[in-house]
Amino acid sequence: MNLIEEAEYFVCKLLKDKLSVLYFYHDYNHTLEVVTAVQELSKEEELSPLENEIVLVAAWFHDTGYIYGCQNHENHSIDIVSDFLKEKDKSDEYIQQVSSIIKATIFDHVPQSLLEKIIKDADFFHFTKEDYPIKCNLLRREWESTNKVKYTDLEWAQENLRMLSQLQAYYTEFAIENWQILKEKNIKVIEQEIQNMQNDNSDLLEVTKIKKKKTKKEDKKVKPDRGVDTLFRITLSNHTRLSGIADSKANILLSVNAIIISIALSSLIPKLDNANNVHLIVPTFIMLMFSVVSIIFAILSTRPKVTTGTFTRQDIEDKKVNLLFFGNFYKMPLVEYEWAVNEMMKDNAYLYNSLIKDLYFLGIVLEKKYRLLRITYNIFMIGIIISVIAFVIAFNSVRI
Repeated sequence: MNLIEEAEYFVCKLLKDKLSVLYFYHDYNHTLEVVTAVQELSKEEELSPLENEIVLVAAWFHDTGYIYGCQNHENHSIDIVSDFLKEKDKSDEYIQQVSSIIKATIFDHVPQSLLEKIIKDADFFHFTKEDYPIKCNLLRREWESTNKVKYTDLEWAQENLRMLSQLQAYYTEFAIENWQILKEKNIKVIEQEIQNMQNDNSDLLEVTKIKKKKTKKEDKKVKPDRGVDTLFRITLSNHTRLSGIADSKANILLSVNAIIISIALSSLIPKLDNANNVHLIVPTFIMLMFSVVSIIFAILSTRPKVTTGTFTRQDIEDKKVNLLFFGNFYKMPLVEYEWAVNEMMKDNAYLYNSLIKDLYFLGIVLEKKYRLLRITYNIFMIGIIISVIAFVIAFNSVRI
């Protein structure tokens, strides 16, 4: 593979494996669109093979920094492409050229060189497309998910108009001649949408009030009784308290048996070498054996179960994940967990089913804990009885 093909393969795998599902717009499809636009502009501007390679590498890597979040993603992209190019034995000058081109994708940056102008125009190529409103909605979802900002339709249309207006014109001759007019057409479409929304604003407000009243009534109808919330709270508290009691009982057994073994090892066993104490070997062995078995079962009753700690967006949509248990999310990024919990809170059935699952599986764990504890206590009790009997028999045999 040549360098461009290697860059494409690397970026495709990187975004697939590490890019958060919250980035609906800045994904592989956007990168591919920018690369396609760069190829078109490079051909029109008649770049040399080396210039074409440099600007295409920059195009492939320009948004890879989003795997670390949207803040300063250009700098992260530069770090990623620098490491990639160093592995390909590219010179510092080559890497610097690619880095400066990626910096040109910063929204308010004014490009200086031809290559910077090409990638700048390519990054804003979507302003010219007929499906621009669809692309905008993807960006809107992304901002709402990552920045936790909600927009009304009017606010979003005004934000779009502001972004398009800030970009007064394209920079390359081909884009100025062919793309500018298409961008201005989309600006007029958005201006018309804003005008229509403002004209209907009073009607929209009235409809919104009616919807809010209706939603409140529906919420009151479906809102669970306070007794249900109390039921979950008390039951979960009882389960947690019972789990703590079980762990305390296991710790008691661990401590007692550890003391027994320590005393036996330090005081009793050293004396077994004496021929006069041969009769104590079997009782001592019985006592130690039961103590060790008791310790094993006590450890089993408190041993935690390891879980994967991850979930997918599809798992949330299918309502398969219980987000109330830490073992299902401890490896996930905070932004994805926040998104998942917000999705769960929107659906009362999902929320209360998660609480029910939490209760159920806590009950399963408690049953296992107490079953193992019962076995442990029985082993300990039987061991003490048999050990005492064995010592009594041993001492009696010596007397006889």
